Amino acid sequence: MTTEPTPLTIGTELPPLTVALTRADLVRYAGASTDFNPIHWSDRMARRVGMPSVIAHGMLTMATALRVVTDWVGDPAKVRSCSCRFTSPVPVPDDDAGAELRIGATVSALTDETATVTITAVITGPDGVDVKVLGQAVAEVDRG
Repeated sequence: MTTEPTPLTIGTELPPLTVALTRADLVRYAGASTDFNPIHWSDRMARRVGMPSVIAHGMLTMATALRVVTDWVGDPAKVRSCSCRFTSPVPVPDDDAGAELRIGATVSALTDETATVTITAVITGPDGVDVKVLGQAVAEVDRG
């Protein structure tokens, strides 16, 4: 007996994803992107510009959040577009655990050809309250 796949509807939640971003990840990303801004590796410089500590690169945060979509569709080439606003930095502590980025996503629009997915990405702030790090984060993917 075969079962039909669950029909895709607005409101469908994608499987959530939790990713730890460590200082080692920041070093690797800096090398790959050539973004060696000291706020991504020097606590002293980060504090000088008002950050609590070293922060993750914005594009690393965005790309990591997009993984919830690429894992779901199974092929990164199906992503037609992705956009977001950065609403809060992601401080990355100098330890082995790093910063825990919790990512969720929900199908927010459908056409015959595409699905639009709204992405949420949060970290736990110093006071224990969730902090949204991306705003208006959406990806459009091919349905085929």
